Amino acid sequence: MLVLKRIQQFLAIIAVFVCVSSPLHAAQPHWVGSWAASQQLVEPHNALGEDELRDSTLRQVVHLSLGGTELRLHLSNRFGTAPLRFVSVHIARSVIAASSKIDTATDKALTFSGSADVTIPAGADYVSDPIEFRATPFADIAISLHLETPPAEETGHPGSRATSYVSRGDHVSEAELADAKKVEHWYFISGIDVAAPPAAVAVVTLGDSITDGHGATTDANNRWPDVLADRLQGNAATREVAVLNQGIGGNRILLDGLGPNALARFDHDVLAQPAARYVIVLEGINDIGTLSREHEVPAAEHDALVRHITAAYEQMIVRAHTHGLKVFGATILPFLGSGYYHPGTAAEADREAINAWIRAPGHFDSVIDLDKVTRDPEQPERLKTAFDSGDHLHPSPEGYAAMANAIPLSLFTSKREAARHRTRK
Repeated sequence: MLVLKRIQQFLAIIAVFVCVSSPLHAAQPHWVGSWAASQQLVEPHNALGEDELRDSTLRQVVHLSLGGTELRLHLSNRFGTAPLRFVSVHIARSVIAASSKIDTATDKALTFSGSADVTIPAGADYVSDPIEFRATPFADIAISLHLETPPAEETGHPGSRATSYVSRGDHVSEAELADAKKVEHWYFISGIDVAAPPAAVAVVTLGDSITDGHGATTDANNRWPDVLADRLQGNAATREVAVLNQGIGGNRILLDGLGPNALARFDHDVLAQPAARYVIVLEGINDIGTLSREHEVPAAEHDALVRHITAAYEQMIVRAHTHGLKVFGATILPFLGSGYYHPGTAAEADREAINAWIRAPGHFDSVIDLDKVTRDPEQPERLKTAFDSGDHLHPSPEGYAAMANAIPLSLFTSKREAARHRTRK
């Protein structure tokens, strides 16, 4: 019996050793989203032609917010109606953001379950295998895709505020696409994750064209989420907080428009983002504007709109809290004088009512009062002239900087949040 007992003890020790040594129990990278773009069905006037995508190389440059030692890329065929095949996918450091030039010494081929090519089913996304690639914060990464057969429906992000390059043939590793066509849109790419320290987290900025950066400078990365990322990196206590821009131009909370409505895309664009711990919601101006864009509507419809928008905010808060995210509500910017929406007194009353709800205690975890920051003190229903891009709806780069500078970095340094994150690990 004693011999049998010792044999059992010996086998138990071996079993523990095998479990601990198994690759299944090896330490896994802590993946954090460093860059992201919301996906939509690309409208015909923003889509590339079949001849342009047939046997072509598409090189697109993105700007990371957080650095890391490994990368993985998210590709998307979410709005495609048939499988989409990429023959090869490469990444490299971009030499200059406003150029197709890459540092060829950094060029690497990505794989997908070990294969150089990948076929993405209709309606699906695909994540590459991790690859060692040391990237610094704010690194510009060039993603080169080689397609043979163009898709019937293109998934992408039209409001890139960045130049992309299309060239016939396979040129994924070439230093420059000299004769490439230039477009200011992204196609088929939805995110880059980095392997980062365990405490690293991400804040998702969910919004419309004001978050997407209409009025910002192409290839300059001066949207308000970009400026927020700069501030976070410049502060020792928030240096491990990434920023993911999930804005879509024309987006609404309640109805589809340019891209799915905000509630429909909340799970994928916010909750599914790697290491997301915070979300800033700046949505609603397009819902207010479109209600009476063509003609005025009865007061009851204005009242219903306010109720439906605030109820949608409540849904976002509940869903975010269920997944352990803090939700910060940003007040809606003034837009009187907009030639696109030509808002009247009723639309302004809707905006003020919604902002009052956002500011009220007990709703969002915290309030970021961007209305107060950007409004003209003498005419609070209008944007401050210095912050107006000229259309009285979208801020200028100066306005975007003011918005980002008004966000307290203390929102992202809570000790309780850090402790909760460590517990989850």
